[in-house]
Amino acid sequence: MYKGTLIINKGFTGETGNKVIADGDADLVAFGVPFLANPDLVERIRKHAALNAPDMATFYTPGPKGYVDYPTLA
Repeated sequence: MYKGTLIINKGFTGETGNKVIADGDADLVAFGVPFLANPDLVERIRKHAALNAPDMATFYTPGPKGYVDYPTLA
């Protein structure tokens, strides 16, 4: 039916994202909230490292808290 590029998101992990692409169910997987809490998300997925939990109380608020203060891998 649809012949364009299909991008999906919502609740994927590195493993489940790779699986839907490998299975042909999507062309790309987008990670929104995980990127907010993990500025190094690609490296964390690559290393199978734990993810930072997002602080939802800081979403859509002014200032840097919740946007640029999450720790990266050592």
